[in-house]
Amino acid sequence: MPRSSGRVVIAIDGPAGSGKSTVAKQAAQRLGFDYIDTGAMYRALTLKVLHNGVDVANGPSIKELAAQTVIEQEADLEGADVVTFLDGEDVSCEIRLPDVTGAVSAVSSHPEVRRILVERQRYLTGQAEKGAVIEGRDVGTVVFPDATVKIYLDASPATRTKRRLIDMQASGVDVDLADVADAITTRDKLDSTRVASPLQIAADAHVIDTSNMTIPATVEAVVELAKEAGLAGPEV
Repeated sequence: MPRSSGRVVIAIDGPAGSGKSTVAKQAAQRLGFDYIDTGAMYRALTLKVLHNGVDVANGPSIKELAAQTVIEQEADLEGADVVTFLDGEDVSCEIRLPDVTGAVSAVSSHPEVRRILVERQRYLTGQAEKGAVIEGRDVGTVVFPDATVKIYLDASPATRTKRRLIDMQASGVDVDLADVADAITTRDKLDSTRVASPLQIAADAHVIDTSNMTIPATVEAVVELAKEAGLAGPEV
């Protein structure tokens, strides 16, 4: 099984709407670590698949496309978020559009495609000077099975649906609660039942139910786990 080669990694996994992206960003900022969003990388590839008219069920064709694709991430000017580049173009907004959201599970389900992006994720993490907070759905189980700290964020379906609805409305997407609930249910099923790297809780992960927790409280819990692992001093 692949190892992290001594790299300091905090792996945060969880389903859609669990708060992992916001929490991972803020925890990384508190700790002075790089933040890596694996979901955004799969979304970027999905955007290219759609733009090129490739069938999302055609794994070999998507693999070929992925092998010719450069996906990079950099901290924004404030250092509080990450900018995702697809072949040198900032696609941070485009990858959040509904058509990408609807197709990303299918694109990311192909084992040969995941292998390419997992290697890219490991490469980006290896460039982190101090450490990395990397979030997704298989970080603690597949990408970095010996991550320094593994965390699984979860929340009730109702809570996750409301959070996703607020996020989409804030992005200017006109959608109703029932549609978001259906999308969450579908995504959960696809992610947890796919053959390649399904969404699972790592045996040694710290499970945090965020249903009744604020973002600051959840970030604090992550930072405390980092401190317990010796990754941060009391002043953080």
